[in-house]
This record gives sequence, structure tokens and C-alpha cells, in this order.
Amino acid sequence: ARVLPSSSEGFGVAEKIVLLTFISAVILMAILGNLLVMVAVCRDRQLRKIKTNYFIVSLAFADLLVSVLVMPFGAIELVQDNWIYGEMFCLVRTSLDVLLTTASILHLCCISLDRYYAICCQPLVYRNKMTPLRIAVMLGGCWVIPTFISFLPIMQGWNSIGIIDLIQQRQFNKASNSTYCIFMVNKPYAITCSVVAFYIPFLLMVLAYYRIYITAREHARQIQVLQRAGAPTDSRQHHPDQHSTHRMKTETKAAKTLCIIMGCFCLCWAPFFITNIVDPFINYTVPGKLWTAFLWLGYINSGLNPFLYAFLNKSFRRAFLIILCCGDERYRRPSILGQTVPCSTTTINGSTHVLR
Repeated sequence: ARVLPSSSEGFGVAEKIVLLTFISAVILMAILGNLLVMVAVCRDRQLRKIKTNYFIVSLAFADLLVSVLVMPFGAIELVQDNWIYGEMFCLVRTSLDVLLTTASILHLCCISLDRYYAICCQPLVYRNKMTPLRIAVMLGGCWVIPTFISFLPIMQGWNSIGIIDLIQQRQFNKASNSTYCIFMVNKPYAITCSVVAFYIPFLLMVLAYYRIYITAREHARQIQVLQRAGAPTDSRQHHPDQHSTHRMKTETKAAKTLCIIMGCFCLCWAPFFITNIVDPFINYTVPGKLWTAFLWLGYINSGLNPFLYAFLNKSFRRAFLIILCCGDERYRRPSILGQTVPCSTTTINGSTHVLR
């Protein structure tokens, strides 16, 4: 849910200039980053083979739509201190806001579940869990579920039951003769929307990444044991041990990256959704500027996702360099006939999506 009660009221000219500069940078970063992710997967055949990248591309598409369809109108209202597009478009824009940001969060949840099965389960379990049909169902759910807390209730006015008078008071500022795109929510809608859009995905992500972290720590201890034991003398055992050690090291690095991912996700969205539930129970007394800060902090997550889920992946970085450098051969994948470890060494249970 998005609650914006006269959020821009009181901003001075200098503040608006700073806000506009900052917001423009956020929007530009989100658009370019997410476009680059989508183009990379479309052009790179190896990236298209990795199951997790279907979630990452769909996530990038959702974040791209947030940066194109949602952020600009919020920025215009914030700078102009006025909503000029009418009441119906206000409802459409708000519905898109809830739909797309919720879809983005649900994609993050699906990515965490995919990585849980890839790292913590046996290869056969992963292949049985992450079939093409199940991936399609999960992706469909990421887009369909948000409609039940966005367009359906907002267009029906379910969120405003019991607080219509308060909303009408805040929609128009007599002192400045300004109209605002106000979206306030009653207690039932605030709880329902927040639980579906944030708290359930957050809980699943915490459980999944906790198990991944524990698995990675266990593998790190195994690495130390293997290193103390030294290299095996039996040539037949050399390759499996080398592969196992590399896999454990990869998972250990992945666990560290997952801490960054969870930290950024919580930092960006937790303040908003905590306030979203608290505000109706304290008679909607949260200051408008605080709402604005928390909302845009959540929007920033759409710009950070390409960096967290793609830019930290070596295969994606190589694909980005090829795109940005117009196919420079220096960034092509090394031949698998070489003596070095091939690019498939990041594979874990048949999936090479683990961050490095």
C-alpha cells in the first residue's frame, strides 16, 4: 500500500532542486540497469540456460516498469506540489505502484527459494522442484497475486472504507490551492496488503537465506579440512575433490553476498511497511515528508536490484562488458578446452546462478 498524505507540502525551492536531481539519478539508474540485465540475457545464450535468470529478467522488467510508469509521476507531484492528472489516473497510477512494487518483492522471494533448492538440496531434488512448469507458475504468481491487492481493491474503493472524509480533507489544500493524489488505507487493507506484499515474502526470504548461510558455513569448514589434508595422491580422486572444493568456495562467497542482499532489501522496504501498518492505528499522524522518504527508499530498491542480482555475478558482468564495449573479444568466455576451470564451475546442482 502507498500512503501519501500531502507528502510534498512544505518543500522549498532549494529542497525541490536537490530532490529532483536525486530522483532523476535514481530513475536513470533503475532504467539503465534493468534494461542492461534484460538485454544481456536476451543476447547471451549461456545466461538463457540458467533457470534463475528467468526470475531475474522478470524482476528487471517489473523494476523497469516501476521506474517508467510510477516514479516519474511521483517525482512530478513531489516537485510541483500538485497533482494535475485527475482522480481516475491517480487511482491507476496508485494501482500500478502497488502492483509493480509488490511484483518486484515477490520476485525476490522466488529467487531466494530457487537458490535454497539449488544450494541446500540434492541435484535431483532441485531438478524435480524447479521444472519449467513450476518456474512458469511461480512467475505467473508474481504478477497475478499483486492484482488482488492493487487494482481490484483500489478501483473498488475498499481501502478507503471508513476514512473517506479524511481522504477528501487531504486531497485539497486550500492554502496553496493544490490537489494531491492521496492514497490512504484503512486498518484491514493496511494489514492485508502489508502481509501479502512484504511480511510473508520477507519471512520466506529470511528462512531460505538462513539455510543457505548455514550450508555455506558448513562447506567452509569442509574446505578447511580439505586444505589441511593436502592434495590427494590418487589422480582418480583429484578432479572430484577439486570440483567439490571449488563448489564450497563458491557457496561461501554466495552466502556473503546474500547478507548484502537481505540487508539492502530490509533497509529499503522495512521502514515503509512498518509505518504502513502503524499509521492507521495512530490516527494517520505520520508526517508526509517521512512517508515520502520511506516510499522513495523502497523505489531505490528497484534501482539496486540489477546490481545485487546481476552485476555481482561474473557471467552477467562479462555479458555487460560485451554489450557496453560493442562485442570486444577480450571479454568473451575462455575456451572450455583450456586448462583453467571452465565457466560451468559456478554450477551448483545444475544451476550456475550462484553469485560470486
